[in-house]
Amino acid sequence: MIEFENVNKVYHGRRLQKHVLRDINLRIAPGDGLAILGANGAGKSTLMRLISGIEQATSGRIRRDMSISWPIGYTSCFQSSLTGADNARFIARVYRRDPSALLDFVQTFAELGEYFHQPVRTYSAGMQARLAFGISLAIDFDCYLVDEVTSAGDDRFRERCQEALMHRRRTGTLVMISHDAHTLRTYCSTGAVLFDGRLTFYEDLDAAIAAHSRQQLQVA
Repeated sequence: MIEFENVNKVYHGRRLQKHVLRDINLRIAPGDGLAILGANGAGKSTLMRLISGIEQATSGRIRRDMSISWPIGYTSCFQSSLTGADNARFIARVYRRDPSALLDFVQTFAELGEYFHQPVRTYSAGMQARLAFGISLAIDFDCYLVDEVTSAGDDRFRERCQEALMHRRRTGTLVMISHDAHTLRTYCSTGAVLFDGRLTFYEDLDAAIAAHSRQQLQVA
């Protein structure tokens, strides 16, 4: 179970205070497939980082009773000066997995070729996403967080991503950000719309997609 109770996130900068999330209440149960919808800059990725524990809330309470992946997507979660292989070894040690087995899986799945042994800073955004996806799949999590990763790579790699995600969806919990309604309908059954810092939950995914579309027309 993942629960948010009156969660707020505020970023402070020089002459700037941005209240990104306001009094968020959210409950994710085992087996859920939840779509997070919202405009660019609405705070979706911030919400995912709070779910994963990468960032902490400014106020409110977050309870996590699941093992949760880092957000799989184009935001790098790696040390850029290390190689992809070295990052994979580090993560294997953190999660107490066999490094050799994890490296073999990632190298086969991500298909990075010689780049697997090059610094991550030399990777394209898509290559970083493939590395993150491969490492995440090499570790069994209760809940997977996915941020637009299904568009990474060529058609064959996207098909492998989709097959792997569908398997994880059948056996676990998935929270996904995507601007593509078809993708969300493939993996998710419920939705939540983030607008003006507030999150509205919908038991019906199509209702969430329709609400998000109406909001975008209003602000256009």
